[in-house]
Amino acid sequence: MTDQGELITVQAAADRLAVSRWMIYRLIWEQQVKSVQIGRCRRIIRQSLDEYVAGLIDGAA
Repeated sequence: MTDQGELITVQAAADRLAVSRWMIYRLIWEQQVKSVQIGRCRRIIRQSLDEYVAGLIDGAA
């Protein structure tokens, strides 16, 4: 997989943003971050998380 298509766990996304897992699930439910379900596991699309963070940075500037 390329870096853009990499999948990361909800916990890894939460750690990266220094927020709770609950906050990541809220972002998923609000469709601000894209994710996929693999069996019973939820994985975040890293590019989607990167785009979300970039939007936060652009909004703060």
